[in-house]
Amino acid sequence: MSSLSLAVRDSSTMLRRNLLHVRRYPSLTLNLLLTPVMLLLLFVYIFGDTMSAGMGGGGADRSDYVAYLVPGILMLTIGGTTIGSAVSVSMDMTEGIIARFRTMAIHRGSVLVGHVIGSVLQCVMSVVLVAAVAVAIGFRSTDATVLEWVLAVGLLALVSLALTWIAVGMGLSSPNVEAAGNNAMPLMILPLLSSAFVPLDAMPGWFRPVAQYQPFTPAIETLRGLLLGTEVGNNGWIAVTWCFGLALLGYFWSTSLFNRDPK
Repeated sequence: MSSLSLAVRDSSTMLRRNLLHVRRYPSLTLNLLLTPVMLLLLFVYIFGDTMSAGMGGGGADRSDYVAYLVPGILMLTIGGTTIGSAVSVSMDMTEGIIARFRTMAIHRGSVLVGHVIGSVLQCVMSVVLVAAVAVAIGFRSTDATVLEWVLAVGLLALVSLALTWIAVGMGLSSPNVEAAGNNAMPLMILPLLSSAFVPLDAMPGWFRPVAQYQPFTPAIETLRGLLLGTEVGNNGWIAVTWCFGLALLGYFWSTSLFNRDPK
């Protein structure tokens, strides 16, 4: 059997293992999924009228704010879901599972690949569930073409992949599970500090650069452009650049930590 065949076989085994782990311990995924759903309902039904009054020169209504809000909530969903990856990897490290895998005759990279693919699949399923809630409360994307939908799904998957590799590195570098969860919290906090809830020009001048020059804002604006027909501008290539940069950083960071000899 070739090296590639072994890698695919072992990665598939590790993927099944991680998916079974999620099925047996669904509480973490459920808790991370409830946060974006609750924020979506909170901002639509509690703050929706107030927030929409400040958009579009005061002529927008709640349905306009729902359309504006959903792309940001979808990115928040991805950030929150990947926290579970950091916790899962850290749990394998602290319980000695990864140390056992290092001594087994399996493809070395399959352990991380299984975690990454499993996390991306969880992100996709979480996004689908949150999107279903969004559609139920009035979100519509009637102007998006098939190509734009494909690009939107591709962008969501690319963001999931990039953030998952970062989360895996955080899990490997954390001394325990609690630290892994805390270290990965910026993956959920950064979307809150982006253009997910209010436009950049509505933010105070001192805070605007924080929201503008971070990875989530261009990704959110690109997703809005694809689904709602707003201007994408430079946000598309900036978002893709951020994703590839974070994915490469997370990959080399994670593999370096994983391949390091245990003390």
